[in-house]
Amino acid sequence: MRLFTGLDLPVEVVGNLEELLRRLKPTAQIHWSPPANLHVTTKFIGEWPEARLGELTAALAGVPPRRAIAVNIRRVGFFPNPHSPRIFWCGIEAPGLDLLAADTDAATTALGIEPEKRPYSPHLTLARIKVQANLEQPNLQPLRKTIAALESLEFGSFEARSFFLYRSTLKPTGSVYTKLAEFPLIT
Repeated sequence: MRLFTGLDLPVEVVGNLEELLRRLKPTAQIHWSPPANLHVTTKFIGEWPEARLGELTAALAGVPPRRAIAVNIRRVGFFPNPHSPRIFWCGIEAPGLDLLAADTDAATTALGIEPEKRPYSPHLTLARIKVQANLEQPNLQPLRKTIAALESLEFGSFEARSFFLYRSTLKPTGSVYTKLAEFPLIT
């Protein structure tokens, strides 16, 4: 089974992001994320044997207790950059989230899962761009102009009181995410 850990988004924040996606989708033929799939990944685990799910859950339950995390969702951008965009993202500002990500990485590394090599960069994936592209290309100009015209790049705030273990099931229509376990933070 394909797994990851992350934060869930409250309904109000998902609503704000749905409105953003409603405005942006008509401007570009790229692979947009379904609003129900929006989450903040703290650790991508990858393939994990179902027979060892209890072991993984116990390791994550042993992550050192952290206080609830104030999460602000603001700004948009592209990975790796606007000249060769692959991911269209919404930014996350959440002091302490990097520590939770490091702790989940350490807990899973102890089980033999590959440690993260890149610095943690929390974000929401709004869309994936599967073809070689540049924001200066005519087919992406409407997206760029619509982003530039947005009156606000603030999409909501919330307090994360738990992180979750998710299963990602790949289907022809896209990934389906299922929560398998919840790990409360200190409130």
